[in-house]
Amino acid sequence: MKYRYYILGGAVFIGFVIYVIIAGTGPRRIRYSKENLEIAEVKQSKFLEYVDVEGIVQPIMTIKLNLLEGGIVERIVAEEGSMLNQGDTILVLTNLELIRTINDERDDLERQRISYEERKLDMERRSSQLKRQTMDTRYRLERLSKQYVLDQEDARIGIKSKAQLELATDEYNFNLKNTEMLLTELQHDSLMNTIQTELMRSDFLQKEKRFARSLERLNNMVVRAPISGQLSHLNVIWGDRVSMGSNIGELKKIDQFKIQTRLSEYYIDRISTGLPATVVNQNKKYPLRITKINPEVRDRQFEVDLVFSEELPENTRIGKNYRIQIELGQPEDALIIPRGNFFQATGGQWIFIVNSSGNKAVKTPISIGRQNPQQYEILNGLNAGDHVIITGYDNFGDAVEVVLN
Repeated sequence: MKYRYYILGGAVFIGFVIYVIIAGTGPRRIRYSKENLEIAEVKQSKFLEYVDVEGIVQPIMTIKLNLLEGGIVERIVAEEGSMLNQGDTILVLTNLELIRTINDERDDLERQRISYEERKLDMERRSSQLKRQTMDTRYRLERLSKQYVLDQEDARIGIKSKAQLELATDEYNFNLKNTEMLLTELQHDSLMNTIQTELMRSDFLQKEKRFARSLERLNNMVVRAPISGQLSHLNVIWGDRVSMGSNIGELKKIDQFKIQTRLSEYYIDRISTGLPATVVNQNKKYPLRITKINPEVRDRQFEVDLVFSEELPENTRIGKNYRIQIELGQPEDALIIPRGNFFQATGGQWIFIVNSSGNKAVKTPISIGRQNPQQYEILNGLNAGDHVIITGYDNFGDAVEVVLN
């Protein structure tokens, strides 16, 4: 009995230690004011996956003005900001070296033309001579044939002996072969004459085309607007020497507009031309569609161009910003909750579910699917009608239970 107080004290101490251990390792609770939290209901509703981004209005087309010929700026006709029609003159260049080259080519072409005409006349004269020689040769061949027939008849009736007929036959065969060879040579000469004439004609035509291209180069001394639009800037002054291919400014087609935006590379496999989008301006929606995708990724983003499908918002102008919603599919039934900062704190892996009494919330694992700027799609872990805490997670630490005051 004398040790019972020691035993009782030891048991109380051990019990206290066990309580401290259980309290330290058991579920950690935290008290928090419900007024400082945002609690949302889990709903079964339509979910539309879309991207909300900011876009800037750009002209539908911007053309770089690059010079087809170099020279010195002689005169500037159009000023920056002016509206031009297709074909209007922007500036005039002069190039004395090109003018000299064209004059030399013109003189050379004239000499070539005279030479071509002279050679053409010679060829025509030779053709006539060949035709006359051919006619004469054929005439002599016919006479030889007739004479040989007469010689054969004379030999038959006895006027000419057999020896004389053999001599006549040998002479006839020789003249026949000689005449045939002469006709063949005349045909070859005639063919060569025709080929040479055609080659001369082709060579002269090539020189004419070359000179015509040179004249076109002279036309390029006048720089004209390739399309109707606004001359946005012109970076030359009078007297400047500019080289071929130099960029001297831009021309913008401003009767139509596009909106250019940048999207995260996360969406690059889900964006395609033709996808619908909308712009909300003064509580009115304006439909758009994607017309161009630049797949080059820079700073983890890529560029997309959109155009208005119907009317444009009032006061649309170059440089104006719009919020754009690009739809990634059709609305589908899904279990959804509003967005909140819980996702940043939990990675979307768990959330606090409020009990039916509304005085306590318990940490529960969940799985999140798709998302848009306003909602998350819940794949499992929650049911329609549940209430969850979606804000305040920066203050919960590692608590597994939140007591709501």
